[in-house]
Amino acid sequence: MRLPLIRMGSGCVALALLAGASPAVAIEPLPASTADAMAQAASPQAMAEYRRKLKEYQEARAAFDEEAGAYWASISEKRKGRNAKRRERQTVTLDDYVLTQPPAYSGPNRPVSPEPEEEKPPRERKPLPVVADFLKAAAEQFQFTPERPSSELEFKRAYARYALAAGLTREQAIRVYSFETGGNGNYDMQSGLNPSKPGSRAISTAIGYNQLLTTNSVELLAEQGHELIKELTARAAPLSGAPRKAMDHKLAVLKKMVAFTRTVPDTWSEHEKLANTPQGWAVHAMVLDVDVGPMLQTHKLLTSVHFARAKGYNRPLTAAELEMMNLTGDGTGLDMVTMPQAMRDRVPTSNFFQRGGYERNPVAIRHDTVAKLLAVTDERMDFNSGKPGAKELAAAF
Repeated sequence: MRLPLIRMGSGCVALALLAGASPAVAIEPLPASTADAMAQAASPQAMAEYRRKLKEYQEARAAFDEEAGAYWASISEKRKGRNAKRRERQTVTLDDYVLTQPPAYSGPNRPVSPEPEEEKPPRERKPLPVVADFLKAAAEQFQFTPERPSSELEFKRAYARYALAAGLTREQAIRVYSFETGGNGNYDMQSGLNPSKPGSRAISTAIGYNQLLTTNSVELLAEQGHELIKELTARAAPLSGAPRKAMDHKLAVLKKMVAFTRTVPDTWSEHEKLANTPQGWAVHAMVLDVDVGPMLQTHKLLTSVHFARAKGYNRPLTAAELEMMNLTGDGTGLDMVTMPQAMRDRVPTSNFFQRGGYERNPVAIRHDTVAKLLAVTDERMDFNSGKPGAKELAAAF
């Protein structure tokens, strides 16, 4: 707010009033509230200029929104057309994509009102649950505490064993870890929280090597729970004494969690509702368990591998291709993965986003074709694979 200039103008008016007053007339001081209002009032000229600029901005913005709306509507229509072609097993061609980049707003910025606006209270941000909340929920809802590894290396070794046995390649696991965690993430690392940065805050519920959200954990137990139960049952068989008792308890809790996740239809939206409950938080705590956590991290990627195979894509996915499916969802990611190299250089990344998601994604905007997006993903994987955490995971394989 430009209060010094406004106050100067009000001061001149006050001086003029004082100069024209008779010495015999007593000048009553203005009430503080009135004086403050006068000090902050904008001149008619300033308000007229503001309204002119505001009109220019609104007209430019309306024209842009109309253009952008048409563009994103065409993105949606092309996507529907591609999906229909794939259902009919028809070949998708360049004509099935929008080949121009999204329009960019180049008009004037919204002007600042010369009159001070009433300050609005900051929007209350709902706090995200963190690891401590997930652990508390597990104890309260299922009377269970995840078995934490004695060291980071123990978890990495457990992950490497299970990932290889389940069908992930060493390259896929290490390079996706390098991309998702920056090459140094721990098994219990939550997105946005960094122990070396005091005051950092969680930006999502994503945890671990492949950054599982609460909804991922619920969905994986609902869809892959039978595999996890089978694996834990086999591990329990040779045990005895206290270790067997602990494994049996873990197995019983896992069965209850799987049953809970299957109380709703198998859709992301329904799983998301469960994930936002105390029981859903408790399910997410299993990501921290040294037995179940590596399985969940593995299946997060394996679902994409199996999806590609089910759609007839039998060539092994590169780590960058797998990451595209991991980030954007299997259907959207496979759209990019199955695209011939010649088309990747021409198809804008906007074809694979909703407008809001695209405009909040500087990486997709800056690397604006499929080829560029895959290339920068590979570059980051290359760079982060040399960091200590990635090297330790590579050694675990």
